[in-house]
Order: sequence, then structure tokens, then C-alpha cells
Amino acid sequence: MALGDSFTEGVGDDDAGRPNGVRGWADRVAEVLGAADPEFTYANLAVRGRLLPQVLGEQLPRALAMKPDLVSLYAGGNDLMRPKVNIDELMRRYRAAVARCVVAGARVVLFTGVDGADDPVFRKMRGRVAIYNEHVRAIAAEHACVLVDMWSMRQLRDRRMWSVDRLHLNALGHREVAISVLDGLGVQHSLARTVLDIAPLVDRRLRRAEDLRWAREHVVPWVVRRLRGQSSGDVIRPRWPELLPPS
Repeated sequence: MALGDSFTEGVGDDDAGRPNGVRGWADRVAEVLGAADPEFTYANLAVRGRLLPQVLGEQLPRALAMKPDLVSLYAGGNDLMRPKVNIDELMRRYRAAVARCVVAGARVVLFTGVDGADDPVFRKMRGRVAIYNEHVRAIAAEHACVLVDMWSMRQLRDRRMWSVDRLHLNALGHREVAISVLDGLGVQHSLARTVLDIAPLVDRRLRRAEDLRWAREHVVPWVVRRLRGQSSGDVIRPRWPELLPPS
């Protein structure tokens, strides 16, 4: 059972043949688990743009009603991007949600946020993400959760692991996460990590032009949606709303 926002929905990993036109790390993990167990079933309730309270309010009760024995939960990234956020209050609710999953008998997979040190925009959020991560690590230790520490995954700091919007992992990035989840679960698999050559140097003027185009095509629409109180997920439905064998 996969819960969360665009990260878990699979945004950035385009696949026209799948629901919502994306694949993602969770599908990759489900495919490996399903190949090893003919009785394995998978549901993914994650929806892009969801804030942490929405994930916990909309998805968690539905998930627990299906009595899963494995739950992945990542939420809070969208909250951290808001002008004001009470991280301690968010994580109090997060901790309570994880406890509910554990009490219900589920093994839980949690994630830290990625280190945005090399990105000029997300570098400004680094302090918030670091505080969020410390909460996640403490919760994972308290409830014996599987922890996927994306902050320490240095390969995810390479822009070639990200889609053109710079907000979501691409197919390479999602595969890296899938491998880390499977390794954390102790599951054998044949997925291989990507080995990238040294990134080529980009002319400063060309990089500036790319940054301006990115801001125009991706940042401005995001800001407009925020001002209008809209979300990219307002018309999106969960990709795999019921427990079914992974396709």
C-alpha cells in the first residue's frame, strides 16, 4: 500500500501505458514483490500536490481499511514549500499516523527528503528539509520502520536524475529509489543502479537561459496555482485505488 504525493504517484517517470501516464518507484517495487509472490497485491493511493494533512486524512483511513501488511508513506514535501509551515506540528501528526499503521500490523517504509544542496532554488529549503528528516529518522527508529535515507543518496543530487521540471525524479531517479526500498526490505532483485559519467560543463549563459525557461514554464504556473488555491492534483485520482496484482 503506497501513500503520499507526486513522489509516490510516480510523476516525472512518464509511461503513457499506465494510469495517470506515469510509472514510478512504487510500481517498480510492486513488480518485483509480485514476481516473487503470486498472492501479492498492490494499491497506490498517492496523488500529486497533496499536503501531509490531506494524505493522512484522505488516504490513510482508506488504506487501513484494506488491512495491508506493508505500507509506504512519504508526505510533507509540498508543505515544506509553503511560505509558512509548522514542521513540529506536521510531524506530530505524521508520528501518530505511523503508529496507527504499526498497531494495525503493517510494516512501514519511510523516506527522508533529498538534499537540495546543489540546486539554487531548493538549497534555500535545506534547513527545513533537514529538520523534517530528523523527525522522520526518530519516528522510523521508534517504530522499527524501514528507512530510505534519500538525503544520503548522493546520486540524487545529480540533475540528470530529475525530470525537466526539476521538481520530480525521472525514470533513472525513480529506479534508484526502488532499489533502495527493495534493499531496505531485504528483497533480492535484478535492478541495477545507474552509473553516470561526470556531468559536462555548461556555459554560464546557456545555463542562465535554461534557468529562465524553467522558471517561466514550471515555477510561474506553480505560483499561479498557489495564488488561486489550486493544486496540480485537483482533477487527479489515485492510480491503483484497490489492492490488485501489479500489472
